[in-house]
Amino acid sequence: MQHFDSDYMEGAHPLILERLAEINMNKMPGYGTDDICKSAADKIRKACACPEAEVFFMVGGTQTNATVIGSALRSFEGVIAAKTGHIAVHEAGAIEHGGHKVITLDHSEGKLEAEAVKNYMEGFFGDDTHPHMVQPAMVYISHPTEYGTLYTKAELEALREICGRYNLMLYLDGARMGYGLGAESTDVDLKVIAENCDIFYIGGTKVGALFGEAVVIKKPNTIPHFFTLTKQFGAMPAKGWLLGTQFDVLFTDGLYLSLGKHAVGLAMKLKNAFIEKGYKIFIDSPTNQQFVVLENEKMEELSKKVSFGFWEKYDENHTVVRFATSWATKEEDIDSLIEML
Repeated sequence: MQHFDSDYMEGAHPLILERLAEINMNKMPGYGTDDICKSAADKIRKACACPEAEVFFMVGGTQTNATVIGSALRSFEGVIAAKTGHIAVHEAGAIEHGGHKVITLDHSEGKLEAEAVKNYMEGFFGDDTHPHMVQPAMVYISHPTEYGTLYTKAELEALREICGRYNLMLYLDGARMGYGLGAESTDVDLKVIAENCDIFYIGGTKVGALFGEAVVIKKPNTIPHFFTLTKQFGAMPAKGWLLGTQFDVLFTDGLYLSLGKHAVGLAMKLKNAFIEKGYKIFIDSPTNQQFVVLENEKMEELSKKVSFGFWEKYDENHTVVRFATSWATKEEDIDSLIEML
C-alpha cells in the first residue's frame, strides 16, 4: 500500500533522530533558554537576514496560530483571511475560541489578494457604524496556500503596502513553507518573506521534524511580553531543547531547503505523469500538493492500492483528490504510483 495522504506521515529526518539521541542524557535548562535553541534561532535569523528578530519554538500549527493571533490582537480586533484559510476552515474555531473573529474574504486559487483587502478596509471605514464592529488588525495568509499555490514577491509586496496603509499586521502561516521555498519557479525566499511580513512561522512538523514550528517576529516587542503569553497559551514546553535541536539540524547545511526541493521534484514527476496519461489537473500547484480530478470508479480502484486525500466533489461522476509528497517520499514510491495510473 502506497501512502500519499499528507506530508507528515513519517517521523523525522534521520539526522534529527541521531542528534536527539546524542544529547538525550545531557542536562539542559528549560523553556527554550538552552544553547541549542539559541543556536537554532541564530541560524534562522541569518537565513531570514533579520539579525534582530525574535524566534520562538512551538509544537504545532494550530497552537502556533492561536498563540500568535491571540497574543497580537486586542479583545475587539479580528483577523482577515481567505475563505479557504486554515484558521477559517480546519482549526476547529481555535481563533474564535480565543475571542477573535476571523473575517473571511474571497480568494484566487487560495491566495488573498491585496485588492480584496483594500476593498474590505475601504468599506469598513466607509461605514459610519464601524466603531461598533470588530476592528480588522491583522491579515493572515499561508505560503503555500491550502491549494498548494504560491504568492509571488510582487503579491507579498502589494499586501505589505495595503497592510501598512491600514496599520494591519501581516502574518504568514508557513506550515508547508519548505515546499514553497523548494518550488522551481518561485521568486520568494525567506528573506523576501521577512521583508514583507511582520510575523511568520517556519513549519517543521510537515518538513522533516518530529514536531515543531519556529515563530519569527521581525521587530522585537511587536507583541509585548510574548514569552510570557506563550506560557499563558500553553505553548511553552518545558523541554524546549527538543524543538530547538530539530531546527538547529534543519538549518544546518541547507537541509530544510533540500528537503523541500526533494518533495517538490517528485511531485512534479507525478504531475507530469498525470498529464501524460490524460488526467485533469484541478489546480496548477508548483509544490508538493497535487490535485487531480478522478473518475469515481478509478478513484475506488486506486484506493485499494494507494491512499490519498479527498478534496471535494467535482461532479456526479468525478472527485477531486490530493496527492501529497513529502521530504521522505522515495522515487520508487512515485514510480509505483505511476504504474497504477
